[in-house]
Amino acid sequence: MTFEGLDGSGKTTQVEMLRSHLEEAGRDVVATREPGGTELGERVRDLLLQGGEVSPWAEAALFAAARAELVSKVIAPALERGADVVCDRYLDSSLAYQGIARGLGVDQVLALNLSAIRGILPDLTFLLTLEADEAALRGEASDRIEREGGEFQRAVETAYRELAAIFPARLVALDGSRPPEEIAKEVRDRIQDLS
Repeated sequence: MTFEGLDGSGKTTQVEMLRSHLEEAGRDVVATREPGGTELGERVRDLLLQGGEVSPWAEAALFAAARAELVSKVIAPALERGADVVCDRYLDSSLAYQGIARGLGVDQVLALNLSAIRGILPDLTFLLTLEADEAALRGEASDRIEREGGEFQRAVETAYRELAAIFPARLVALDGSRPPEEIAKEVRDRIQDLS
């Protein structure tokens, strides 16, 4: 399962709440984040989020490289042993940010990533929807992408909503403005349907 949405939408909180719930139920759980989760991924994260200007295709390729490493070193081995994987961001981030908001095209960014992730798609993706202005109030713009400002964040917000319409069977939109416990209960109810 993956969690998507703007920075400040509550993704990380929901990842932690779901991880805790699954572990309490006796499940083997691996929680990770993107970009990151591996030594290479953390270096790419620093480059992408703290570095200088990056062209859109270079940005997409770097995210795909970090994702390929995460799948190879963390996600695939966890799935092979039967663990549940909960990820803070994954493929849909690239589709929203680079594919739609940066104008590279959903199909093109998807093609770039499908080989990198060896076709491993989430069973379910929870999109925490939140107005860009509200998300911005929840924290300060601390990385390169967040500092691009409100117009870009609104483009990403719109992009995520488009993805929910494109992939309705896999991507579940949840109102991120609700209390975290209420969202977590809905997440638990949804994943129960997968069992």
